[in-house]
Amino acid sequence: MIDRRWEAAVAGGEATLRPVRWRGLPQRRTLLRVTLVAVLLGLAAAVLQTPPSCQPGAPPAASTAPAGTPPGGPRALPAGAVGVPIRLAEPAALAVLRPGARVDLLVVPAGGSTDPTLLAPRALVLDVVGASGAVDGSSALYLALPPEQARRAVGLPEGSRFAVVVRG
Repeated sequence: MIDRRWEAAVAGGEATLRPVRWRGLPQRRTLLRVTLVAVLLGLAAAVLQTPPSCQPGAPPAASTAPAGTPPGGPRALPAGAVGVPIRLAEPAALAVLRPGARVDLLVVPAGGSTDPTLLAPRALVLDVVGASGAVDGSSALYLALPPEQARRAVGLPEGSRFAVVVRG
């Protein structure tokens, strides 16, 4: 039937390519479908723009940072403490540490016993540098220590090995 109309239109000289127009407004179902498709496309775009650090279903982490401190950035030095860079014997441990965490700092002095000694309990992690696995020795852990503990940590002989125990 369409072919006959087309042949009649072509024979009569009416071969135009005008767009098909709707008669009146679209029906309610059509508007609902178009709206649903637009919402789903917007949701898909939002999901694709979500940063990989944002896990679905995970509760938001409570920030213990003081006002004005970036949540993932280095912490401010507490009053009465000094900042000390520490190179860990096992740099892979840096991957689980975040600024604001509390750790126990252990040391095995060079040439001494193999038993670790607690050097600084509940030390505050200020920053973690090179946690992505730097092999050039540039990875370090910056801790806030009381001055006496900092002097003991810095005064250890070269070759001493440091380790941390993460506290809850």
